[in-house]
Amino acid sequence: MTPNLKLIASLPALLILASCSGSSNPENKDAASHAPADDSKAESDQVLRIAAAANLAGVLPAVIEAYQAEDGQNKSGQNAEDQNPKIEVTYASSGKLFAQINSGAPYDLFLSADQDFPAKYAQQQASAKVTVQAPFTYARGQLALYSSNQDISSIENLDQASLQQLFITQPTQNNIAIKITLANPELAPYGASAQAFLQQQGVYDELNDEKKLIQAENIGQAFQYAHTATTDYGFVALSQLISAEVEPSKYLILQPDSYPAILQDGIVVSDSAAATDFSHYLQSAPAQKLFADAGYLPVTNP
Repeated sequence: MTPNLKLIASLPALLILASCSGSSNPENKDAASHAPADDSKAESDQVLRIAAAANLAGVLPAVIEAYQAEDGQNKSGQNAEDQNPKIEVTYASSGKLFAQINSGAPYDLFLSADQDFPAKYAQQQASAKVTVQAPFTYARGQLALYSSNQDISSIENLDQASLQQLFITQPTQNNIAIKITLANPELAPYGASAQAFLQQQGVYDELNDEKKLIQAENIGQAFQYAHTATTDYGFVALSQLISAEVEPSKYLILQPDSYPAILQDGIVVSDSAAATDFSHYLQSAPAQKLFADAGYLPVTNP
């Protein structure tokens, strides 16, 4: 084969290698494609990828900003490569993120809305003889009932009598159909706790049989359904309401002891030192203060 033909035959392979080494940012693709392999790996190592439960969308950006500000002060004067990593966050239901991680999604840190999924991941790794860090609790969520188009200001407490009146008796008397949304209990811990609450109050079966319950994919979608009046009521995270600055008269906070505690655990799912460092920050006093301000209950870690 002539030298020219050899060069032409090798072009597809070279193009494939260049595209694999490129950045996800279109503006950086050309520069990245010509960078040495070591530089590309270093750039990848400087990105902290977080898989976060949907309820964290209203508070995690503030926590990340505070972390980067504090870490930047601690690392002032150091070389650029030692500075804060870029942080990318993907929000979804905990079950969906867990499935993505099991399918090989390149996350470094998994922040679930419950304790079960991080525990399952740790058990899977232990069974595979892989050493991982133990899960840690970083927040305790609160549930609230929210309506953007119904008047619930006169209700003081959500109990069996008030739920019966609100969801069943009153709509029947007024001959109106209502819809209530909650996140999918199979995938979203907030949805599982909302379902357990309705079951404990003895109204879940009737609401389900009458097809008044609408399942959202995650707590973020449940909030959107209620916020846009797609449904009349929604069981959502208190943190979402605070983040959206919803008028307190439009929602009722459930008593914390009226549903299974929504203890939210995280786990480091790679060998990223930045993920470990950020996991420690999540449990720090400054981060816990941000969680409390955003509508979460305090957690105590050993």
